[in-house]
Amino acid sequence: MSSTSIPAPIQTFIDATNRADSEAFVAAFTDDAYLNDWGREFHGRDGVRSWDRTDNIGVQSHFELVGIEAGTEPDSYVATLKVSGNGFNGTGPMTFRLRDGLIASLRIS
Repeated sequence: MSSTSIPAPIQTFIDATNRADSEAFVAAFTDDAYLNDWGREFHGRDGVRSWDRTDNIGVQSHFELVGIEAGTEPDSYVATLKVSGNGFNGTGPMTFRLRDGLIASLRIS
């Protein structure tokens, strides 16, 4: 794992998923959050909640952090996560942009 420390909102994203806590998961995002999962777009906390139901906690996802590094923009990070569960299984990057201690955007690619 890289030496970049894990920002609290990203740690909350991982921990809430792993303990199947949908309320804590959604609360880790800003009100106007943007989530892009391989081109599928979700907006705001309602969008995040919908994605969580169909693609994350709703399919018993579990995250293991492989590494994290600073992104190319301020307050952005690229976390490599190993995902397992009853949905997507594999390892890949997730790009987070943070604002005011919360996740403002997440791009999964």
